[in-house]
Amino acid sequence: MAAAGALKMRAMTLKAPRQPLELRELPIPEPGPGELLIRVHACGVCRTDLHVVDGELDNPKLPLIPGHEIVGRVVAVGAGAQGFAPGDRVGAAWLGWTCGQCRFCLSGRENLCESARFTGYTLDGGYADYTVSDARFTFHIADGLDDKQSAPLLCAGLIGYRSLRMAGDPQRLGLYGFGASAHIICQIARWQGRRVFAFTRPGDKDGQAFARSLGAEWAGASDEAPPEQLDAAIIFAPVGALVPAALRAVDKGGVVVCAGIHMSDIPAFPYRILWEERSVRSVANLTRQDGDELLALAPKAQVQTHVEIFALEQANEALERLRSGRITGAAVLSML
Repeated sequence: MAAAGALKMRAMTLKAPRQPLELRELPIPEPGPGELLIRVHACGVCRTDLHVVDGELDNPKLPLIPGHEIVGRVVAVGAGAQGFAPGDRVGAAWLGWTCGQCRFCLSGRENLCESARFTGYTLDGGYADYTVSDARFTFHIADGLDDKQSAPLLCAGLIGYRSLRMAGDPQRLGLYGFGASAHIICQIARWQGRRVFAFTRPGDKDGQAFARSLGAEWAGASDEAPPEQLDAAIIFAPVGALVPAALRAVDKGGVVVCAGIHMSDIPAFPYRILWEERSVRSVANLTRQDGDELLALAPKAQVQTHVEIFALEQANEALERLRSGRITGAAVLSML
């Protein structure tokens, strides 16, 4: 192709928090050393994108192209980038770069890197026709699910998978907030032989029916108690009040995992619901190992993502639908 910088692409950009994204025509970026230029085919619309756009995550790169559930094809390979060739089907996720030298990177916890950079937050992301990605943090995507169905795996799936691992080995698993992440993890948990209990917004009968259709043996409102105590619960909804609710629902020794990057304040709760060796923990970001494991596991578990498709120009509509809880499964922007 001609020099990338001489050509133009469409991109939905954020100029300032709490403002609608703007459709702009920008130069196609050129891959630097160690980078890949990717023709974006699909990009998931994640709740983290909403936190960035709504100003709930501080200090984003501005102006910014959001989006970190990216699936596409390699167009060009920067100097020194290894393991990829033009035409490869690839994915890029939230963790876009780490230093490799801090105490967290050196101890196998690159998700906590002190200098990490994040796709669609501190690096431009995938709400565009093209993006660049560090080859070290880019994943090969196997055939199977199409581009639009694969996109939610790159964050909703990855954070859900890491949260499931952090929950230990629960037989009775509660999922609070049955959206993009939960609908993927429900399928994986059922394939692993676990029992799933789904919690939705009060009154969300459609969401509860959706959860049961994916194998949840019980589905009810988040203010209800499950029919039996749980071994672990994962909270995907960014609602701090669900933490004491989940603690009340788990058995002795149970684990409550907070999966979101942002959550409203957790209200005070009595020590007795934490006692008996219950624990609360958070999940931050992801590692490349998480990505490799999930992308290998999803085809084996025959995960089928439920997606609602929007054109690139409809990114604001997709975000608003997500904000108001009117997405079943996951929202995905299609650039083709």
